[in-house]
Amino acid sequence: MNKNSLIMNSKRINDCAHRISYQIVESSMNKKEIVLIGIKNNGFIFAKKIHEFLKKITDQKIELLSVEINKKNPHESITLKNQFNNINNSSVILIDDVLNTGKTLMYSIKFLLNYKIDQLKTAVLIDRNHKDFPVKADFKGLSLSTTMNEHVEVVLKKNNEGVYLT
Repeated sequence: MNKNSLIMNSKRINDCAHRISYQIVESSMNKKEIVLIGIKNNGFIFAKKIHEFLKKITDQKIELLSVEINKKNPHESITLKNQFNNINNSSVILIDDVLNTGKTLMYSIKFLLNYKIDQLKTAVLIDRNHKDFPVKADFKGLSLSTTMNEHVEVVLKKNNEGVYLT
């Protein structure tokens, strides 16, 4: 793993999750239930961080789910994991680690629109601003302008967290 430049350390990642949690509460004040859906792997891990903060700052019911999608072929099957009753009539926040072209978020949004949800917003740790699809992050930790040759690597392991530009 080549880590050329540290962009965010663990504290900064947690600060972003904390700030995004408050933004989610502010945008969902009149909703009884907030459903966080993290995109498998790092998106879900980041969603868990936000979930922990939300439980401390709001009395709203907070659910945490994950969506599994093949990021290379997102048109293939998409599944919602940890499904409680259903996400109908909920405020849904779709969460991923990095928004690059928007393809993964777009296909995930398309899948979620099969449900009758009240509100759908997106949150990402890093927004790279290289979109090929008309999708935006409603909540973001950091907006980062990069070249197409650069790669953003997010590491969210228990004792090893960081965002690197390689």
